[in-house]
Formats: sequence, structure tokens, C-alpha cells
Amino acid sequence: MLFHLIFDKVNSMSTLFNFAFKNAFRKGRLRVSNSRGVVHELGDGTGPLCAIHLTNWGTEFHLILDPALAFGEAYMNGDLIVEEGGLPLFLEIIMRNTKGNNLPRWTFILETLRFMIRRIDQFNPRARARRNASAHYDITPEIYKLFLDSDMQYSCAYFENEDDDLETAQLAKKRHLAAKLLVEPGHNVLDIGSGWGGMALYLARLEQANVTGITLSHEQLKIAEERAKAANLNDQVSFRLEDYREITGPFDRIVSVGMLEHVGVAHYKTFFKRVHELLDEDGVAVIHSMFWPDGPYPTSAFIKKYIFPGGSIPALSDITPAIEASGLRITDMEVLRLHYARTVQIWRERFESNREEAVRLKGGNFFRMWQFYLAGSEASFRYHDLMVFQIQLTRQQRAVPLTRDYIHSGERRLAGRERTKLKP
Repeated sequence: MLFHLIFDKVNSMSTLFNFAFKNAFRKGRLRVSNSRGVVHELGDGTGPLCAIHLTNWGTEFHLILDPALAFGEAYMNGDLIVEEGGLPLFLEIIMRNTKGNNLPRWTFILETLRFMIRRIDQFNPRARARRNASAHYDITPEIYKLFLDSDMQYSCAYFENEDDDLETAQLAKKRHLAAKLLVEPGHNVLDIGSGWGGMALYLARLEQANVTGITLSHEQLKIAEERAKAANLNDQVSFRLEDYREITGPFDRIVSVGMLEHVGVAHYKTFFKRVHELLDEDGVAVIHSMFWPDGPYPTSAFIKKYIFPGGSIPALSDITPAIEASGLRITDMEVLRLHYARTVQIWRERFESNREEAVRLKGGNFFRMWQFYLAGSEASFRYHDLMVFQIQLTRQQRAVPLTRDYIHSGERRLAGRERTKLKP
């Protein structure tokens, strides 16, 4: 009797798993084996084989119930083992197949609920915004040094040539943004979400600007201040532990790189209103952010829970009404398509090459969690069409030149300065 009960449960779980994912995984070649010796062959058999192993019954059930969260959790906890093909191929197969909304109906009910409560999840008053920032950025900075470039740029690089290395592409990103800002010597510049200080220090060195950088991370603030002191730029650059809702202006220029994703959908109007209030009448602001090209989309359940609490990738339809309501004018917009996919690929490869050190610093679960985060981000930019925008904003349309030629001439001018001012 007991044998038959166990057999029925095994058979039922296998049938349910097959029902949940057989129709969902129509492309590629995915082999799933479980702890009971059952093997599922998913996909159309094309492309390289990816084989995964599920170590326990509970993981299998969790994958059926909530794949958006369970795949990442199972990999992080060592309950889902990629035995053949590697994690990037596994995530490629997932992304290629889930883009067409082929998952079971109940998973869309969960995702709809997550989307409906996104304003609650992303409600980021000042105290909560500080806690959320600390949760991600105040881990040991040694982790970031395992995969970022020497300037610790933690945002999309700009690959002017496909074979550029990370250092070259991150420098090109700063140059590209600086050219759009039209910074002049003596300008007062605000860097919202200044990170470890790289952009602020670049503008001070190359453009002789006076820069104020604000962050909500104690660790970022500490390193940024140390870097400014080491570069003898304390008289030009100051960093503060301050919220964008607290700082006072005005500023000639405002730049924000990779910070809008932390604002939250409920606060976009406040953010852009503050940019308008802080910007001088003839000032220029440039905002650099990831975005969804197909309209608002819920934050990844795994990313929200483990990586960026309170975070959200906006859609243009989220932010353009907020910009319009603020009184700002969009004077230029550029979309960077696959630049971030390449950036995160390099980060992931660097992180994986430093596996032993990452495990020593934070443990095996942390390493797998961040490996999944980086690989999943790379796959999202390649197969779910995530992109990056750079929006230039002014209070009045005559604040910038008539054509975009100034961007290219500015980059050439800055590249010449880099050869003398950024010597190793």
C-alpha cells in the first residue's frame, strides 16, 4: 500500500511538471532530471544541450508553482544544478521560451498580483530608500572589485567598438555623458546616485567642474571621499550621504547614472520635479537608466527579494508623464541596445573567474545568488529586449545647440584631455 502511494505521488508530480513546462519550453534542448530518476526532455531538440538536475521534491514543486522566483532560489541554494551547457545557456533557454508567455496560467496570476502591488513594493520614503540602498551597496566593496573596472563603474558601458575592453568602454560612457552635459569650467554639477565617485571625479578632472555627489550608501561614500582626497580634488568634489529629496540647489548641470531604477514608480513625479527645482534656468540634466521597451513590467521576483529591494526598471510610459508634469523639456534621447548585455557578460565572466575569493568573502550561496543575478541580467538584455536610455532634459529648449554635432565634438575634445589628465 505504501509503495503504491509513493509511486502515485512520484507519477503525479512528474505528470504535473510535464504539464507545466512541456508546452512552455518549445525552443532549444533542455533535459531535466530529478532526485527520483525521472527525466524530462523539453524543447524542440535544436541547439546545444542544457541539462539540469533537481535535488529534491520540494524544489520541483516550487518550480511548478512559482518559476519566476523558484529558478533563482533553487540555483542559489544548490537545489538546481546545471550539469551540462552552463548557466548562461540555461537562462537563454528560459528567456527565449518565456518571452512568448507560454508558462502556465497560474504563473501569470502571480505576476499580475506582483505588478498590481508594485507601488507598495516600490514605496521608497527616505528611511526606506536608505535601507534598500544599504542592502545592496553596503556589502563588502571587495565583492564589487572582483568584477567591476578600476573606476568601479556599476552601470552600462558604452562600446564604441565591439572589441573594446571594459576599461575602454566605461571611460567612453563617462565621456559620452559628459559631452551631452555641456559642462564648462566652474560649473556646479550635481551627481544623483554618485556611487563610488567615478563620474564626479571625471567631470572635476576633465571639465574643471565643481561637483557634488550624493549617495545613500555608507560604503560608497567612504570610498568616494578617499578617492577624491587621493586625487587632490577635495576642493572641487564633495560627496554626501543625502537623498535627492533633501539636497538644495541650484546647479548648472545634473547627471544621474543608474539611479532612476531605485526611485520607484510611485516617486517618478517627485524625482523629476526635484530635477526641475534643482536645475538652473539654462541648465542641462542627463538621466541614464535601464528601461522596458514594451511598457511597464513587474520587477523580477528574484531580483526584488535578493538583489534590489524597492527597485524597479521603468518604462518610457512610466516616466514621460512625470517629465511632462515637472516642466522639464526632453531635448535629446538616445537608446543603447546591447551595450548592457556586453557589459554584464564581462562582469559575470570576471565574477566567475574570482569564484574562490567571492566564496571566501561571502559564502557559496552568495556566489551562486550573484552569479544568477548577473547571468539573468545579461540574458534579459539579450533575449527580453531590455535597453538603456540617456535622456537630456532642460528647463528651456534653447539651453543646448541646435544639432547633435556638439556631442561628437565634445567627445573628441575630452578624449584629447584624457590622454594627459588620466595618465596611470
